[in-house]
Amino acid sequence: MLMTVFLVLIVALGFLFGQIYGSPEILYFAVALSIGMNVVAYWKSDSIALAMSHAKPIKREGNEYIYRMIENLSITAGLPMPRVYIIESDQINAFATGRDPKHSAIAVTQGALTKLENEELEGVLAHELSHIGNRDILISTVVVVLSGLIAIMADWFLRISFWGGRSSDDNKSGGAILLAVGLVAAILAPLAATIIQLAVSRKREFLADASGALLTRYPDGLANALEKIGNEQVPLKFAHNATAHLFISNPFKGKEGTSWFTRLFLTHPPIQERIKILRNMSV
Repeated sequence: MLMTVFLVLIVALGFLFGQIYGSPEILYFAVALSIGMNVVAYWKSDSIALAMSHAKPIKREGNEYIYRMIENLSITAGLPMPRVYIIESDQINAFATGRDPKHSAIAVTQGALTKLENEELEGVLAHELSHIGNRDILISTVVVVLSGLIAIMADWFLRISFWGGRSSDDNKSGGAILLAVGLVAAILAPLAATIIQLAVSRKREFLADASGALLTRYPDGLANALEKIGNEQVPLKFAHNATAHLFISNPFKGKEGTSWFTRLFLTHPPIQERIKILRNMSV
């Protein structure tokens, strides 16, 4: 349903742009683009998210500590072993991605490996495995590609509007109204995509916290990890707005005060609220 919503949004933008510029080819292009990007989003969105985060695959040799922990949790959860990636950043963070449990991956920052105790790291990994088990990873990862596509199309339209290329109908009142509607749609379309992105992310974080705590039978492990995450101000080296919702916590640590836009569209529920819920859990 989510992919259909994005497809309809992209086709609607293409139809609107085509009407404004008197070019039906724009609609045909939007239809082909939306179908093509849905295919790419389903099959390759995990690779795109990992590449954007500069996550590097690691092997079991020399990384037995993290491999053994993920393997044990996967067996407990009844999930296949995901691929393991490391992000060279001092921030404590992690995310899961993939289209299904058989094609999943977990990326962990170097900071999480060095700063977290065993029970805390286990809680973080259980949270990410819960995203895989709860089937959140396909939705969350597909949003990275599709919301980015809507933002790009809106940006194309705004640039064309400012730099020319309008049809002769622009001199008529009807054309002017249509152009105004198109400009509003181009501005609101990426906003709508972001709202969908945030709605998907925030609700599923609470569920993954609860599922992860049930998996480890020790809610305080994840709660303690979240406390450490909340207290640090180390920014993630390769943070992107498109992938921020994938991580266990907001990757823009230390950057919240520099951008009102970043503060407005936070991708995660408050850490203190998550910690309070975990502390009150009994498993």
